[in-house]
Amino acid sequence: MEIKIGVQHTPREIVLESDQSAEEVENAVSQALSSGEKLLTLVDQRGRKVLVPSDRVAYVEIGAQVQRRVGFGAV
Repeated sequence: MEIKIGVQHTPREIVLESDQSAEEVENAVSQALSSGEKLLTLVDQRGRKVLVPSDRVAYVEIGAQVQRRVGFGAV
């Protein structure tokens, strides 16, 4: 699933692909923002951790789970 994170005072957003479910991402974001944690931590598809200061998060966009197509066909 694609996750986009907007960071305050930064013109570009952080985009990552993650195997985490939408509920897991939503829980991680809401916990980081409401509990006063210093960092929002997410894991991408390759197992790398993405750390964002939680006080600088402007928005988080959680994309829909997309099934990858296999084979050839008209698009």
